[in-house]
Amino acid sequence: MTLPYAEPLTQLDPQPRVIPEPPRVGEPGGDPCGLCGWLSGLDDAADSLPAEDKPLWYDDDWALCRATGVTIPGVVWLTSRAHHDSFADLPDGLARSYGPMVARVERAILALGDIARVHVYRWGDGSAHFHVWFYPRPLGMLEAKREMLAVWANVLPEAPKEVVADAERKIATALATDH
Repeated sequence: MTLPYAEPLTQLDPQPRVIPEPPRVGEPGGDPCGLCGWLSGLDDAADSLPAEDKPLWYDDDWALCRATGVTIPGVVWLTSRAHHDSFADLPDGLARSYGPMVARVERAILALGDIARVHVYRWGDGSAHFHVWFYPRPLGMLEAKREMLAVWANVLPEAPKEVVADAERKIATALATDH
């Protein structure tokens, strides 16, 4: 593993556990799910929204969204259109469509070129609305292999907006033509 930090690093002790845990956004007792409102309004308002306010691509089940503060062009996230928290509560039909959907997104990102691998991450501690992240590992960036890619992506400088926008356009076009 190659961390993007110089030695010496100091290991911290874990903090005391917080039980019960505070509710996440979209859970009972937490803030309302902002994704639900945004995604439910797409069918009526998509044509009137500026490009940056709508997903890169969507259908009845899924929406592929742009990330902000992108350090590696091609980082995107996929969310269910309906409110589900995790794989455990995805309806069977949606769960069956997940694999083919991930494959389509991966093909679209790989088609950008100079990408060695596409990492798919799901962290369950943010919003309670199902979503997964796609991180392309640049070809030859061996220090960012495995779990290190997300760490490196957090410390690299922000990529030029026009380069990120070009990658997003190419990914959206690939999804629109790959059925």
